[in-house]
Amino acid sequence: MILFCDTSALVKLYIKEDSSDVMRILAESASAIAVCRIAWAEFMAALARRSREDPADVEIVDAVRRRLRTDWLRYAIVEVTQPLMELAGEYSDIFALRGYDSVQLAAARTLQESANEELHFACFDTRLRKSAKVLGMTITSP
Repeated sequence: MILFCDTSALVKLYIKEDSSDVMRILAESASAIAVCRIAWAEFMAALARRSREDPADVEIVDAVRRRLRTDWLRYAIVEVTQPLMELAGEYSDIFALRGYDSVQLAAARTLQESANEELHFACFDTRLRKSAKVLGMTITSP
């Protein structure tokens, strides 16, 4: 099973939040963890915000950044291409998704269509989960 993580799901592998335990179990049972290239920028932006809002967390944030840099090399990265962006544009219209959510969905769908094994889509946004389900993806439950 390939586990595709949008940024909200990926964060849960690094920072203890609700459903972090579920994400760790899924990650351990996956043959591969896949992410869209944009997850890097979204994740780093989330960490920067956390540092700004709670300066006491700076050391924790720095440790998470280091772990992500190391782990990133092991992830299957879905690249952002023009065809993927066009699909994302269609999904933003069809499913009324925000920009990066539609890119995440298009990345997962592209991977699903090319993979030779089952893909599980991990995300924690209700609209995005519903959209992925309509496309026939197996969804992780929060």
